[in-house]
Amino acid sequence: MSTKILVRRHSGVTRITHWLNVLALSLLLMSGLQIFNAHAALYWGQKAAFDRPWLEIGAQEHGDKLVGVTNLGPLHLTTTGVLGVSGNQQPRAFPAWATVPSWRDLAAGRRWHFFFAWLFVINGAVYLLTSLLGGHLARDLWPRRAELSPKHLWHEVVTHARLQFPKGEAARSYNVLQKLAYLAVALVLLPLMVASGLTMSPGIDAAWPWLLDLFGGRQSARSIHFICASLIVLFVIVHLAMVLASGLFNNLRSMITGRYAIETEGEAAQ
Repeated sequence: MSTKILVRRHSGVTRITHWLNVLALSLLLMSGLQIFNAHAALYWGQKAAFDRPWLEIGAQEHGDKLVGVTNLGPLHLTTTGVLGVSGNQQPRAFPAWATVPSWRDLAAGRRWHFFFAWLFVINGAVYLLTSLLGGHLARDLWPRRAELSPKHLWHEVVTHARLQFPKGEAARSYNVLQKLAYLAVALVLLPLMVASGLTMSPGIDAAWPWLLDLFGGRQSARSIHFICASLIVLFVIVHLAMVLASGLFNNLRSMITGRYAIETEGEAAQ
């Protein structure tokens, strides 16, 4: 007969840094959109001439109305009400509800962004250091060779697409898709976002000019920063969808108390 038991899934450090990341990344995104609104276009190149943006969000007059227009490469999209023009016919790339502060204030947006950037970097450093020293990275996040086989990866993709999640003992640990997603974000996307953000600072460029060469110029770094942020938003959306589909209460409890409920056959609670 199967019974439900609570198993330890997340350490205290993991839980604290997770929720601090939620706060920091939310405010970084919203203040970043405020900064982006000051010049709502992105470019590539060491010496961009600001005449050929690969992404541009703006507003155009059509009769007595403003129409929001988003240009992405050769695509020209009308995005009134979401991008370009929102609210009471206000021309701004991202709407007021998505930015911090909600009103136009580039200086305040930068102050918010830099403050939470420091919080994010310190929090991330604590998480990575404790994960390395405590074995969390190697024990819980690093995929095993068998998990990386094409057959196993395809099986995980199919079962997740069908919203069939691990049960019993298999639910004690992360599956390989979770491991790969978390590692990609923690070891690739987030460090890349920090490095590209530093490259946009004239002071940092003066001290470390090689960053400009690494990212192909300040405007290319700005584009990479925006792309990384967009991919992190996509990750969060998928992550939240999986949390809801696999059991909201159980997942929230595990990230608050560290305990996760699984069904097992005749075992004692740990």
